[in-house]
Amino acid sequence: MTTHKTGILDEIKTPSLVSQEEWEAARQQLLVKEKELTHARDALAAKRRRMPWTEIKKAYSFDGPQGMVSLLDLFAGRRQLIVYRAFFEPGVFGWSEHACRGCSFGADQVAHVAHLNARDTTLVYASRAPQADIARLKARMGWEIPWYTITDSFDADFGVDEWHGHNAFIRDGERVFRTYFINGRGDEAMGTTWSYLDLTALGRQETWEDSPEGYPQTPPYKWWNWHDNYDAEALPDPKWVDMITDPQGAAARRRDEEAKGCTCS
Repeated sequence: MTTHKTGILDEIKTPSLVSQEEWEAARQQLLVKEKELTHARDALAAKRRRMPWTEIKKAYSFDGPQGMVSLLDLFAGRRQLIVYRAFFEPGVFGWSEHACRGCSFGADQVAHVAHLNARDTTLVYASRAPQADIARLKARMGWEIPWYTITDSFDADFGVDEWHGHNAFIRDGERVFRTYFINGRGDEAMGTTWSYLDLTALGRQETWEDSPEGYPQTPPYKWWNWHDNYDAEALPDPKWVDMITDPQGAAARRRDEEAKGCTCS
């Protein structure tokens, strides 16, 4: 039986209590500020897409489930790569049963990577723990993020040897470039497909975005799919796209189809 706490009005100084109409008016007023924040976040992402790139000429090696791989290999053939340095290694609190509590909190937030992959972007985690320990941790926690073992100075070279952080990369053939880095409280917001794409050089790759000329872009909604259906269908069902892009028209067309199929006696 659930016990419900009571007495909050006596325990804390609450905002004023108002009618539903007054509450809605207050919400609409705050909504203006929320939209300003959304637009500011979009503008910041646009600036990220105009950040200069720096080429990575040093070779790095990682141990993975199938053996040793390079930084280029981590892309898995895709154009963009995001590497999160997670603390799971001897000396970290929780070892060897758990990774760092903060990094684990973040891993629990990670959206299904198929959606990132559909935008030609790969997300991986990297730690100094051996692969056997990483495999055991992932099984225990239910994580399916690709996770590699750092074997050299990658963490020190990219600002994540003593703390966590996300590094974003892009490749041109076999040339790899670092495009952005975020750490500290910036990591708090990471986890959604959108937060990862906004970190990258190419962004969400949708036509509404303010991106440099020539950047790949497609209409929003039309590339979205079920995470288990990207391989089966390059695009979602046209009826769904129609419903999202023109909801009123789609509803009218559906009613017309139902009316035509009616066999009323």
